[in-house]
Amino acid sequence: MLFTGHYEHTIDAKHRLAIPADIRNQWIAEQHGAAWYATPWVGSVIRLYTEADFKARASEHMLGLTPDADHAELLSTLFGLSSRLEPDSAGRIRISQELLELVELNSEIVLVGCGEWLEIQDRAQWRASQKDRLKQIPELMKRLGSKRQGDNASG
Repeated sequence: MLFTGHYEHTIDAKHRLAIPADIRNQWIAEQHGAAWYATPWVGSVIRLYTEADFKARASEHMLGLTPDADHAELLSTLFGLSSRLEPDSAGRIRISQELLELVELNSEIVLVGCGEWLEIQDRAQWRASQKDRLKQIPELMKRLGSKRQGDNASG
């Protein structure tokens, strides 16, 4: 599923977030799963993955019973803080108070399409950062190009 655009929303008093209708209308349970997975991320963000995508990404990181210490720490943090969120009949997901407090989000949010996932971000910060984000695109592309060249040279 490809996620684009952004949607200004409010998380209600019961910590529910309505997934926009145009996203729900693209959802195919047999392909995307029955739920979302919410993962806290750096910068006061919650990432939302479809169930199928989350499981596919998770399987890429499985190293058997003996991962090294850094990998084990990363896995315990990411999986330990992630949660499965089943939509209700109105297409809303309930985000725990604990997760909202952890990433320091209030009720005024924006849901941002990030290609393969959605991000829940603070609405005011999103609005304030849009022009700077646009200005940073050339530098980001340059840095990513350099990383890819480095990866190709070492591979």
